[in-house]
Amino acid sequence: MPSIEENQTMWQNNYNWEKQGNEWSQTWGTPRMEWFATLLPRLQSFVPANSILEIAPGYGRWTHFLKDLCKKLTVVDLSAQCIQACQKRFSENTHITYHVNDGKSLDMIEDNSLDFVFSFDSLVHAEDAVLETYLDQLSHKLKKDGAIFMHHSNLGSRLDLLKKPEFERAWRDTTMTAEKFSIFCDSTGLQCISQELINWANPSDCLIDCFSIAVPKNSKWSRPLQISENGHFMAEAKAVSKLAPLYDFHSK
Repeated sequence: MPSIEENQTMWQNNYNWEKQGNEWSQTWGTPRMEWFATLLPRLQSFVPANSILEIAPGYGRWTHFLKDLCKKLTVVDLSAQCIQACQKRFSENTHITYHVNDGKSLDMIEDNSLDFVFSFDSLVHAEDAVLETYLDQLSHKLKKDGAIFMHHSNLGSRLDLLKKPEFERAWRDTTMTAEKFSIFCDSTGLQCISQELINWANPSDCLIDCFSIAVPKNSKWSRPLQISENGHFMAEAKAVSKLAPLYDFHSK
């Protein structure tokens, strides 16, 4: 847990979006620093791309950058409030389409139409069944050489941490693991080729999150799964934050 219903209640009704989600980039200094120092280096093999899908964009923290890396961008979120905020924020960008879904359906996406799928800092709150459903659908939505970058929970592999009072769960789902992601891929015609296990707001041995890259089997990206344990992820973020005042001239 949290369930789809709990996620919808949280992001549609309970959460204060006054800072548009930018508050979650404070560890890096600014969203721009987080994007260029942390995210883009991990995505650079797959973008620019013709067609991109972003799942759970929130108020568009990453949509802002993805929109300039494709000819067609589709954003899908279970919160109508978030989709409306994105529509307003990116109203001048005619190559973006918007959809409110039920937290698991991608019926609005055509088969064999996506070059790249991206989701960051959102599906960490999703149950294993949601990830399995999304991957099953994406196996049909992706083009032959398309790719998925998905940030999800790995807390299910470290349930022992829940007993420690100092542990920060950060509303991570307890059913999802990196291993399950790989299994889900294999059962749906996809192949997980890369996983980076990271700590999040916790000591270096608390690898409660995972960045997974998946591709269709027999695509040009196919290779044996490579797994890395990165317990220095938050230290990297804090190092980037020290550079933000020196180099990020776009943010106030």
